[in-house]
Amino acid sequence: MVLDHAQHPHHKGEISQVTQKVTLHNPSCGDDIQVFICVAQNQISEISFEGQGCTISQASASMMTDVLQGNSVSQALSQCEAFFALTMGKAIAENQKEALGDAAVLGSLAEFPMRIKCATLAWHAAKMALEGTLK
Repeated sequence: MVLDHAQHPHHKGEISQVTQKVTLHNPSCGDDIQVFICVAQNQISEISFEGQGCTISQASASMMTDVLQGNSVSQALSQCEAFFALTMGKAIAENQKEALGDAAVLGSLAEFPMRIKCATLAWHAAKMALEGTLK
């Protein structure tokens, strides 16, 4: 599943209408991610990403766009927090895990601390972009 998302990413490419965009860089491995979000009436009407990096960062970004697309800003922020907790090895509610879809598989990265930043980079960018829509 991770390889499929990395090789055939969903929602990759800049979207035409952007209300927020955030670029982040992971200096430990060189991953670069730019997340584009269009929020209309407190809903994510469109989300995408651009960037380059390791398989995990690219797959996670693809999974993230699938999870957050169509959600309210508050739901999306909650899902970001659930993903951060899961990748840190913390327990989350079963319904939160289900809401993460394919991204829940990345919870196993808690066993590999050096890879957590790779998996969470796009999610941190999305969180920053979403918080920017609240201002």
